[in-house]
Amino acid sequence: MSMLMWPLVLEGALLVALIILLIYRSTLSMHEDDQLFLDESASAMAQEQMELMAKLNKVTPMVKWVGAASGVLGFVIVGVLVYQQLQQVQ
Repeated sequence: MSMLMWPLVLEGALLVALIILLIYRSTLSMHEDDQLFLDESASAMAQEQMELMAKLNKVTPMVKWVGAASGVLGFVIVGVLVYQQLQQVQ
């Protein structure tokens, strides 16, 4: 089990990072407007929406990469556990 200590710690850190990124992304998307009426008085709102979309576009790839890394590491941990159990049986 000590062989799996560091991968489990890393998996926990990845899951915490993923949860934080998902919460951050959801708070950003809550402020996103479905419709935006553009006229002279709404130019400040348009600028805010553009900044919000830029932030969302930065966060989304990070969510995908951290989620994928967490999933791959999870499969590796399960694979090592199965391998260890098979070695004990033989």
